[in-house]
Amino acid sequence: MKTRSVKSNVTVIGGGLAGVCAAIGAARQGVEVALVQNRPVLGGNSSSEVRVWVCGATAHGSQHFARETGIMGELFVENQFRNPDGNPYYWDLVVLEAVRAEPNIKLFLNTDVREVEVAGPDEARTIRSATGWQMGSETVITFTGDQFIDCSGDGLVGALAGARFRMGREARSEFQESWAPEVPDDNTLGSTILFYSKDAGHPTKFVPPSFARDIVAAGIPEHRVIRADMNGCAFWWIEWGGELDVVHDNERIRDELQAVVCGIWDYIKNSGRFDAENLTLEWIGSVPGKREYRRFVGDYTLTQHDVLGQVLFEDRIGFGGWSIDLHPPGGVYTTERGSRHWHPNGNYHIPLRCLYSINVGNLWMAGRNISASHVAFGSTRVMATCAIEGEAAGVAAAIGACTGLMPRDLGHAAFPRVRNALIRADASLLGTENTDPDDLARVAAVTASSTLRRIAVEEPAGRCRLDAALGMIVPIRPSLAAIEVLVDAAEATALVVEVHDPDLPQNYLPLKLVDRRTVMIEAGERQWVTLAIDWWPAGPQNAFLVFGANQALTLHTAERAVTGVIYFRHRAPEPDEAFAEQFRKWKQVLHRQGLCFRLPELTDIYEAGQVIGGYARPYGGPNMWLSEPLSSDPTPWLRLDWAEPQRVGEISLIFDDDVEEDLINLHHHSTPFDVLPSLVRNYRVEILSGGSWRTVAEVTGNRRRHRTHRLDEPTNASALRLTVTATNGAAEARVVAVRAYGA
Repeated sequence: MKTRSVKSNVTVIGGGLAGVCAAIGAARQGVEVALVQNRPVLGGNSSSEVRVWVCGATAHGSQHFARETGIMGELFVENQFRNPDGNPYYWDLVVLEAVRAEPNIKLFLNTDVREVEVAGPDEARTIRSATGWQMGSETVITFTGDQFIDCSGDGLVGALAGARFRMGREARSEFQESWAPEVPDDNTLGSTILFYSKDAGHPTKFVPPSFARDIVAAGIPEHRVIRADMNGCAFWWIEWGGELDVVHDNERIRDELQAVVCGIWDYIKNSGRFDAENLTLEWIGSVPGKREYRRFVGDYTLTQHDVLGQVLFEDRIGFGGWSIDLHPPGGVYTTERGSRHWHPNGNYHIPLRCLYSINVGNLWMAGRNISASHVAFGSTRVMATCAIEGEAAGVAAAIGACTGLMPRDLGHAAFPRVRNALIRADASLLGTENTDPDDLARVAAVTASSTLRRIAVEEPAGRCRLDAALGMIVPIRPSLAAIEVLVDAAEATALVVEVHDPDLPQNYLPLKLVDRRTVMIEAGERQWVTLAIDWWPAGPQNAFLVFGANQALTLHTAERAVTGVIYFRHRAPEPDEAFAEQFRKWKQVLHRQGLCFRLPELTDIYEAGQVIGGYARPYGGPNMWLSEPLSSDPTPWLRLDWAEPQRVGEISLIFDDDVEEDLINLHHHSTPFDVLPSLVRNYRVEILSGGSWRTVAEVTGNRRRHRTHRLDEPTNASALRLTVTATNGAAEARVVAVRAYGA
């Protein structure tokens, strides 16, 4: 038997998306990282072995301007370019290449950690090493280092280390959660196995194995949707094992789930109820996709109240937006609905204190094992949210390894170190201003070749009848004095418009009525109608306008959208939607399009000064600079001037990758372009040093949001200039942030 020892600053155990982002996040801080995965591929439940689509804060479009940035965002955007058809194997390659691109990561696949050595008393212990068996090479590998991150999903490493954890469902009385059961129990969400089918182009047969379940006798078709055109995660409800131990009974659960899959396919192929003559099975999973097991106890336990209340934690390191999504323990055999959902009004925050153990001093965790109640876990468990937790844990662990600070130090007094590092990494932070003292750009004066100040879309291309109320988000700065819309009126009638405050900067719902206006309209077509509003909020924010339903009125639509403006249709919830929240009543429409409208007053919502400091994603407005259209400003530029020369060694640029566009890794929905049109494609960066301009970076064909340019050596600069020479399709240049650092 071969043995090997590996010493790293940070050891990440688990190669799902949480582990991948933890490893990359730590490695980019300059430390040595070991990434240990017990499967032959990375990606966990998203990999080609299991094939679950990567869901996150967008909640399949229910939340807005919510797509993750940071490492998870990079994976989404790169996958869209390489893999727009959602090939599971191509997704594996995107994830693998992201890890292999980091020279500070040592990757160990097929390595199952089984032993953990700890030191110290129960309430103040630390991990010294973790030892695993690498299949294939028949090697025992011992990993030592300063910081350990348990991204294993099931939480085996932390459990072996003696970390305190929770299992099952807490009693309602413990956290006063209305969705918790009255009496605690050991039930969890079950596991799932998926399958793919394809058209063989000729008749095929399916002879079911003897173990296939009779799903008609089991009553499954009465309570679940089954169609011949469904594939993969459309069958998310093939779930079982929540009343068992999903780890210790894993083999039994796998066998039962495969029997159910064979029974469903037998029903599709042989019942005579479907047009399935040419369909054949292409793939059946052999690894159950687990949803829930151990949840470690940290310095803070996230609860239902934090998710729905959108609590603004001081130590926030990321955000979620998926609904509280709980499934019946009986899974596929239950007569209940396969899931019930309770969405927050917008994205909520996750604190760093949920990402480290309360009693193991150097143990971080990320993924579905973080410190959360069972109810809150129903939202945090989705993979893109797990991934941003992973990046935060990786960055924090790297800081701890470099400074000697322990997780609890970083979760409290030393948290600004983590926050500034996450800001610099363009991580998924919401409502966190860039106050990093190392960012030299924050003290510069910003000018621009032009700024878009007049918002007007005047080229009609279609019509939208007001047979139901229409909602419209409009970002305002400093005020919303009035809005003009292009209207057809079949008869003399009234247009009623309500103005609502969405309450929080990350919300896109009509939550607080501010004003209600009515304007009379004569019969006629293509009338520009003015609605006086005159709302002066305290600072930049979004307004939610509601155009009341009126069968006599039709609004004109345009083929182009305005940055920061989105539209909704009001609909009544279905009778069986027992847990319908307000978001269900407002469904987004006019994707990448919009109404013909004008704001009579000029706006400052896209002003250039927003590229320094401030927020790096939409929050009470777009928070970015927009130039005038390229037709009038063909080579737009931004310029930063310092009162005194600064020693600049690194320049960081963040472009608009349209976080409203809901990208996904597999097949739930599609996006029609490989590169996001909002991104800058070609640009040049210059610095003014010694009285002359010098080009330090020139890029063509850019398709990324975050670009970092390191100078050959730090240089005294009195000014910096970014010139955009082309976009990937946007009519104007869009820049979220310009940052400069000494090294």
